[in-house]
Amino acid sequence: MTIERMSQRLATPRSLIEARLAAPERLGELEAVAGRYAIAVTPALAELVKLGDPADPIARQFVPDARELVRDPAESDDPIGDDAMSPINGLVHRYPDRVLIKLVAACAVYCRFCFRRERVGPGSGALSAADFAAALDYVRARPRVWEVILTGGDPLILSPRRIAEATKALAAIPHVKVLRWHTRLPVAAPERVTKAMARALIADGTTTVVAIHANHPRELTEPARAACMRLWAAGAMLVSQSVLLKGVNDDVETLADLMRAFVEARVKPYYLHHLDRAPGTAHWWVPIAKGQELLRALRGRLSGLATPTYVLDIPGGRGKVPIGPQWLAGDGNGGYVATDPCGTEHLYVDRPGEES
Repeated sequence: MTIERMSQRLATPRSLIEARLAAPERLGELEAVAGRYAIAVTPALAELVKLGDPADPIARQFVPDARELVRDPAESDDPIGDDAMSPINGLVHRYPDRVLIKLVAACAVYCRFCFRRERVGPGSGALSAADFAAALDYVRARPRVWEVILTGGDPLILSPRRIAEATKALAAIPHVKVLRWHTRLPVAAPERVTKAMARALIADGTTTVVAIHANHPRELTEPARAACMRLWAAGAMLVSQSVLLKGVNDDVETLADLMRAFVEARVKPYYLHHLDRAPGTAHWWVPIAKGQELLRALRGRLSGLATPTYVLDIPGGRGKVPIGPQWLAGDGNGGYVATDPCGTEHLYVDRPGEES
């Protein structure tokens, strides 16, 4: 089987080998990983893999690795504490003004570092009608909920009809003003992001935000950019989400190219996530100190328009916090020292009548 002739996802170890995304001698290793975690690579992503290069940043994200079965003591089945913050099935309420609803527990493609990898996969299905109705009742009863985040899995694998039903039901709640959809689909299967799907995300009286996940600039192909354009043309605001991953984007040139590619696709760089401690993901770990230095270097290369916020989701459901480099520090005398993008320090006095 050649990549050019594939019409279906690669969802078994043998199909990955037949497509030459993995060497034949790796069959046993791949089957061992597949026995634990879901596998799927879409044709759009398979075409991006540099065949024969196991260090290829696209292959590293989607082709299974035996190290996924090695569990670090710090890793958790629920690394960001969804369960602790789930008052009802399928809904997470971590912050006062927003809730997260997991519409579906399957994806078009399975990232090997996924923080919900213990809960997603083929056959997991969608949130039941009864559970979605309960989620609607929960939101209706809490006027402080201003934003609803739709996630999974990947909610855009649902049909436009089902997406429109969810959009309409949530938009009918007067205090819900923002609907935010988290997805990989514009990158993983851009042909599925149709005009009908884009329209299904939009409702009068609410702002629709689509958070698009990509980690390497090669993922933002022309078809992916066209999919983003269809979402933007329908009226959605587009923001990005990326994960800092060793061997994928842990250098300043790749990150700068990725953020510029987002902006060119009308996607505002939003979050660069520190890796969540999901089982079997330690080989992608980048130290926070290195992440901070990368963000410092990015600030010297990119405008604020193209610079994401580096964030940590504190384990145990404690919330997301910025962990980027610090540009301002106290000088010990009531003033401040500001560091410019070139690394030079400058005294700044924050009092009327005194010059810095």
